This record gives sequence, C-alpha cells and structure tokens, in this order.
Amino acid sequence: MTDTDGATLVIRLGYRGAGFCGFAEQPGARTVAGELRRALETALRRPCELTCAGRTDAGVHAIAQYVSVPATAAEKDALSGTRLMRSLVALTPDDLSVQALYRAPAGFSARFDALARSYRYRIAASDARPVLAWDHAWWYRGALDEAAMHDAAQALVGEHDFKSFCKAVSAEGKPTCRYVARLDVSRVEEAGEELVAIDVTGNAFLHNMVRTVAGTLVEVGRGHRDAAWVARALEARDRSAAGPCAPAKGLTFVGVEYPENVLAPWE
Repeated sequence: MTDTDGATLVIRLGYRGAGFCGFAEQPGARTVAGELRRALETALRRPCELTCAGRTDAGVHAIAQYVSVPATAAEKDALSGTRLMRSLVALTPDDLSVQALYRAPAGFSARFDALARSYRYRIAASDARPVLAWDHAWWYRGALDEAAMHDAAQALVGEHDFKSFCKAVSAEGKPTCRYVARLDVSRVEEAGEELVAIDVTGNAFLHNMVRTVAGTLVEVGRGHRDAAWVARALEARDRSAAGPCAPAKGLTFVGVEYPENVLAPWE
C-alpha cells in the first residue's frame, strides 16, 4: 500500500545489458531489478518495491531507464539524496550506473505516468569489425541504404496494430495497438565510428517490437525488400510477414518523457 504521507523515489538508471538476463527479476538469474533492489534494501534497510518505465530483455542496454520506489513519510523528510546516491554507487556492480535521484509525489509510477519512451538501435554496417561500438551495436557485414530504410520506416509512424512486429506468443489475447510518434534512420558518428542509427519514440512498445522493426528495415537497407513491403507487413498483422528480430545488443533504452515538473532532484 502506498504511504500517502510519503513521496516516491525515482532513480534514473543506466546499464550494459550483456551481463543481465533482462530487467525483471527471475529466480536464479542475474537481473537489473535484482541488483538494484538488493542495493536499495541495504541502503534503506527495508523491503523495496520497484516499478520500471519499460522492461528490457536480456542483452539490451539502457542509458536512461527510470525506476520508481515508494518512500515513507520519514524518508520524505529526512532522506539525503547525496548520501543515498553515494551508497547506491558503492553497492551496485560496475555494469549498472545509478545516474540521478528524483522526488515525485506519492503514487507516482515510472511505468504508468510515462508519456513516451525512446530507443536507439545501432548497426555497424561495414566489412570492418567495430571497435568501441562492439558491445552495443549489431555488426552487419555489408552496406545499408539508410535513406531507403528511413523512407520505409515512415509507414510505421502513427497509431497502428503492430502484431506483425512483436513476439507471437506475447501477442496472444492481448492488445497490440501502439502509437509511434517518431521513427528516424540516419548515419551517425560515435567515438570515431560510423553507425546506422534507428531512433524510435512511442507511447509504449510490444515485446521485441523495436528489434523486429530494426530487422525489418535492414531487409530494405540491404536491397532485399522495398518500402511497400514494410507497409504490407504492418497490414498483415502476422509475425511471419515482417523481418527477423535484430540482435539484442544493438538496442539501448535512451529516454522517458514524463509530465512537466513531476520530477524534482532529491537533494
């Protein structure tokens, strides 16, 4: 039960996904939520209930995941954000980064109060093996036409039934309509390496949706399919109509949008 006299502690979190079996806790598996909860419970000396903005699968990274934790009335008044930040940094492993602490009203949910979520999928499209991008990009051995990928991607912008672009078993008996506000494909340079970046923002995403969109657009970029095929795949509402699911390590959860002024620094 939420302490209505308290507040909500909100944590902005980053992690490298390779060493985790996803965000959500699983028996006998190393997960982001498991590591963070243990650190929080040690620092706060009480059980903690975590809610994240969006669950990520095994191998997927995050630079700005948000996690909410109900805080007590005593913590609302006396908890030092500076001290808690230092404790959490000391108590968490090297592949998990507690980046900032915020205060939100009691009852705030990192998941249900989110207005939009953003991801970036990175592809190193080259015969040369990527160096610094190796751990967070899909190495595609060949050339990609990012302009063709971008044009094809526009068929997915707006509110649609994305059943063709999610894991089939997870779509059974569940709504599959989502709103994509933006879907851009561009060539970028990061740390001296050229990459193809797929940037997508939407209200929410289905299981494997962004990775399947990426795999589908690569089929266009490599010249195997045309833009009209992407629109037909969307209309089919059948997972077999779209392209493959791209590797997890190319995907990074990059941001969440919340109502203005709902988050304030926890000092």
